[in-house]
Amino acid sequence: MSGVVEEAPAPEDDVVLELEGLVVEFPAAGGRTVHAVSGIDLQVRRGETLGLVGESGCGKSTTGRAIMQLPRPTGGAVRFAGRDLASLSPAQVRELRPKLQMIFQDPISSLNPRRRITDIVGDPLAVWGRGDERERVVPEVLEAVGLDPAQVGDRRPHQFSGGQCQRVSIARALVLEPDVLICDEPVSALDVSVQAQILNLLEDMKARYGLTLVFIAHDLGVVRNISDRVAVMYLGRICEVGETRALFDTPAHPYTRLLVSSIPSIDAAHVAAPADRAAGEMPSPVDPPSGCRFRTRCPLASERCAAEVPALREVAPGRRVACHHPLVEPAAAGPGTREVA
Repeated sequence: MSGVVEEAPAPEDDVVLELEGLVVEFPAAGGRTVHAVSGIDLQVRRGETLGLVGESGCGKSTTGRAIMQLPRPTGGAVRFAGRDLASLSPAQVRELRPKLQMIFQDPISSLNPRRRITDIVGDPLAVWGRGDERERVVPEVLEAVGLDPAQVGDRRPHQFSGGQCQRVSIARALVLEPDVLICDEPVSALDVSVQAQILNLLEDMKARYGLTLVFIAHDLGVVRNISDRVAVMYLGRICEVGETRALFDTPAHPYTRLLVSSIPSIDAAHVAAPADRAAGEMPSPVDPPSGCRFRTRCPLASERCAAEVPALREVAPGRRVACHHPLVEPAAAGPGTREVA
């Protein structure tokens, strides 16, 4: 893990989830190793929605699952409720699981096709010794996510659309009243019109239940609309972290600028400039480049980028970037940030 210069940290009681030096690796053929997540540091503040974005294969979903200890991290810490989940036994992790829940990308396959909706949503209560609350709590939660308990309770997942199944998944996650909800690409498998409904539902549930959300997605348009802050990942490392508006208005990392420039626009004049384009494909996590992992595609890459891993350093209050050639001048960053030509 490289050295990190933090921005003015959030007060300790405001941080509900913290990753420190998180590493996730998997064995590959020929004795090689897949470096899925490589020493990332991240804080999630109570009551916020933190967007985690990047191309497919960047490690964002693995990060979300590692928070849940599915799989257990190879190294580093995942601190939640004052305890490092990575150092706990499976039984100890299970004790904290009600307050840390996850919803998945494919809502249909995440639900047991043989179970009734009432059972799918209510089973967590039974597992945690609260079975006597099912008759009261399950209808309340189903109504909260926009489903009529009388109409859906005895039906099974295959009788619903993808959007309806995602509502059931959200209800199942909420029934235990969690503090943090990890949302792993929760709308990417849905039609655009249904995506908006689910995003609005998540916002409503966040306010109603006092949730903190980690929202994982590759669609920056979606992330921009729902997130308070955004962390950008590339090939297992964090490139940039900042408040949503500042990050989208003035990207500080060349990779962030590439992602922002790729957002579809109805403006015919909106065409990515040469500096906004990256060459080639993302390298394999089995054999990541030395130094900055984005250097093989970056138009600003230098010899230093190959030799030295860039530290995640502050360029403005609440804004950090891991780049030897950031696109903003640190002294001028923030509102009215001046971009580097």
